[in-house]
Amino acid sequence: MDKLAHYRQIIKQLLQEHAQLSGDADTVKTQLIFDSENDHYQLNYVGWQGDKRVFGPVMHFDIEEGKIWIQYNGTEDSVAEQLVKMGVPNSDIVIGFHSPFKRQFTEYSVG
Repeated sequence: MDKLAHYRQIIKQLLQEHAQLSGDADTVKTQLIFDSENDHYQLNYVGWQGDKRVFGPVMHFDIEEGKIWIQYNGTEDSVAEQLVKMGVPNSDIVIGFHSPFKRQFTEYSVG
């Protein structure tokens, strides 16, 4: 399996695992959005908690130029650490929600 196909599989697995742990199945649904053609991957919440609307991303990943970009992480988990445990080298992970200046101080790629 080539690197990009492997990264796509890892991201999908990570999002599916989080989807199983998330949401109230009766009122708040999880949506997995996999755009393998453009390499965009999301886990969203959609539904209601009482009279409050719940809608929005929980996690968003992109693959750009052979690297996994963590564009959003609305969980308490360090998904970058999870990616490393799943075999992705630090040099292929970008914390996209940090500014380019701030990324230089992480153990991951600046982009």
